[in-house]
Amino acid sequence: MEEQNQVHRRRKRYSGTHPRRYEEKYKEHNPEKYGDTIEKVIAKGSTPAGMHISICVKEILDFLQIKPGQRGMDATLGYGGHTKAMLECLQGEGHIYALDVDPIESEKTKKRLEEKGFGEDILTVLQMNFADVDEVVKKAGVFDFVLADLGVSSMQIDNPKRGFTYKFEGPLDLRLNPEKGEPAAERLNSVTEEELVGMFRENSDEPYAVEIAAEVMKRKRAKTPVWTTTDFKEAIEAALSFLPEGERKEMVKKSCKRCFQALRIDVNSEFEVLYCFLDKLPNVLASGGRVAILTFHSGEDRLVKKAFKQGKKQGIYKEIAEEVIRPSVEECNRNPRARSAKMRWAVKA
Repeated sequence: MEEQNQVHRRRKRYSGTHPRRYEEKYKEHNPEKYGDTIEKVIAKGSTPAGMHISICVKEILDFLQIKPGQRGMDATLGYGGHTKAMLECLQGEGHIYALDVDPIESEKTKKRLEEKGFGEDILTVLQMNFADVDEVVKKAGVFDFVLADLGVSSMQIDNPKRGFTYKFEGPLDLRLNPEKGEPAAERLNSVTEEELVGMFRENSDEPYAVEIAAEVMKRKRAKTPVWTTTDFKEAIEAALSFLPEGERKEMVKKSCKRCFQALRIDVNSEFEVLYCFLDKLPNVLASGGRVAILTFHSGEDRLVKKAFKQGKKQGIYKEIAEEVIRPSVEECNRNPRARSAKMRWAVKA
């Protein structure tokens, strides 16, 4: 009787045809249900909100040379596009361990891959930081192939609640795992001006680091500190107000991207995590094991390049990529977020 009296509640509709608020949208929360929309958006050179387009999939698979029965690791699961492609290469034989520090997205991806037929018999999803890859080896043994995609997933960028982008109003959070650590706003308001300049320069080569850091500190002293994504964007705009009007808009856009990136790297200790991963990597790979790493800015690429060169010199790796592999022009046109990607690889001796 109670069930009969329950009123069916329809999904709340938004006004107009193009909702602005993320909470009013619905395709973004499960984009794969809307294939026609996805293709239209991708054809325009954009990434559908709420999903992620994997980068350099062909190049990665060509190098990894995955064979049925092998054991592999995706150190950065994300939306699962790379993982799915690698699982298909196993043809039902072997196993992949996939790691992701984000509890929100890793659970969604695990469910998505299960629905495509990749259950726990062939895929193990672990919510953990890839700096701890040695812990996985203790249980699973060494790996025939390893992939690490160091880019932030589009799902994180597109959700204003995560605070990864200056394009939408939201809390300035930027944590890959929102359940741990210090939100970006708290970090921003706890460092000294000198530390902030260093953060912007070292993490993103920001040319206006001094001016932007000074503006952030000015607001902090005036009791109007930066707490939201919009606050941070407005601080950057104010800091660059001295630029000629004709070039100001583009420079503000570039500085916003760089400064958000620099703060995200700091909040998530991304360089420290990468150092740790690269240091442990030789003990993760089996003899002849292959590793491919995708980076998205020069700081990351320098670390990977240096680690692989030192590894080859020491006899740890028998082959390494002498030059970076970049996405094709066609891929960049189809997915603009691929433009900054660089892939390097190494083969264990």
